[in-house]
Amino acid sequence: MKLPKAAELVKEGCIETLSYYDFPSEHWRSLRTNNPLERIMKEISRRTRVVRSFPDGQSALMLVAARLRYIAGTKWGTRRYLSMERLKEMKKTARAV
Repeated sequence: MKLPKAAELVKEGCIETLSYYDFPSEHWRSLRTNNPLERIMKEISRRTRVVRSFPDGQSALMLVAARLRYIAGTKWGTRRYLSMERLKEMKKTARAV
């Protein structure tokens, strides 16, 4: 093997990387991606790019906090990313076995 260190890293991380398969299949896509976080970061980046230069760190923080408050207060912020009901069912089934 030409890359033994890389192969060892892949081998060690394989179980952790595929751990989302332990959850119900309906959750797999949501567990292996971080789309909501990426969407928030893209929106904050877009807003800060418009301003370009902030007078101080406090003003940048205020802009970011205002955007996060807006997201938290809208329908998008209250949308459930994962349904915990399926996990509760899985836990009950595991206890019964």
